[in-house]
Amino acid sequence: MKKQGYTCGLDAAVDVVGGKWKALILWALHYAPLRFGELKRSVPGISEKMLIQQLREMETYGLVHREVHHQVPPKVEYSLTEFGHSLNTALIPLGDWGEKHMRTIEAIPRG
Repeated sequence: MKKQGYTCGLDAAVDVVGGKWKALILWALHYAPLRFGELKRSVPGISEKMLIQQLREMETYGLVHREVHHQVPPKVEYSLTEFGHSLNTALIPLGDWGEKHMRTIEAIPRG
């Protein structure tokens, strides 16, 4: 998380959603709140440690709300805040672009 000023709006947005996992977590929470295990299953390949770290960062930014239900066994649900929904809405065109160009992107040799 940056503590200094941003050079433009894209700089600020990339700071908030940067990395491989945050956009995928946002998308997984798009339709309904999820418990931790459900969220982990919805984001294939993410480790428990990384999911915890990303959720904490997203809570700090105000994208995700963590609600603890006091029951036995304990139940914790994660949901998008209004701020998180607004970012998800902004990411939809980027996802559409990725869908349209996925074959081209997959064909690019990486070393």
